[in-house]
Amino acid sequence: MFASSYPSPLGARRQLGGLYQQVGLETQLAGASPHHLVAMLFDGYMEALAQARGAMRAGQIEIKGRAIGRALGIVQEGLRAGLDLKVGGSLARDLDELYAYIAGRLTLANLRNDETMLDECQRLVQPLREAWASIAPAAQPAGPR
Repeated sequence: MFASSYPSPLGARRQLGGLYQQVGLETQLAGASPHHLVAMLFDGYMEALAQARGAMRAGQIEIKGRAIGRALGIVQEGLRAGLDLKVGGSLARDLDELYAYIAGRLTLANLRNDETMLDECQRLVQPLREAWASIAPAAQPAGPR
């Protein structure tokens, strides 16, 4: 009874570590350019897929579901929601369709516990991530003159 009334040092460390990560992320977000924010979405997506893949292999269903849910949220609420279909023309429409397809595949990957679908989702986004990274220097605002 005595031990249960105090948090474990390991639990406290994890909680503090999580808070530290959250503060670090919020600091990054506050000072990030729009280009960097999209790059962070791509990175978060790839990280979520890696976590889902590891959880799938370990049989950790709850962790897999959360990781796929995070990847799905990044696609739907970050990448797809950020598209301007009126101004973006056919490129924006094509990306919208691609993101819709990926969302469906992520959902099926979760339901079927199918790692090959996760691989497909990663392969579909990797070229976009690389292309986005390649335009980073052009996306930087001009310095003072």
